[in-house]
Amino acid sequence: MKCDDRQMAMLMKIQEMQFVSIELQLYLDTHPCDQDALNDYRCAVEALHKYIMEYETEFGSLIALSPHYTGDNWDWAEGPWPWEM
Repeated sequence: MKCDDRQMAMLMKIQEMQFVSIELQLYLDTHPCDQDALNDYRCAVEALHKYIMEYETEFGSLIALSPHYTGDNWDWAEGPWPWEM
């Protein structure tokens, strides 16, 4: 099963925000008083959570420990695996 263009675009946005969040986190480790970086970090994490929520609502869980798991069925393994995308 292959992903459609929309799903791939959403995954790319998630990966981008993960990268930005981690880079800002590393920067803040050495510059903890930089308020601009802290604000940027908060915005990046907020955007990341938004993108993950949108993705999981439309396409299902990204990880097995997803907070969006309802317990109704085990759909974690129903979608395409990363190497199938």
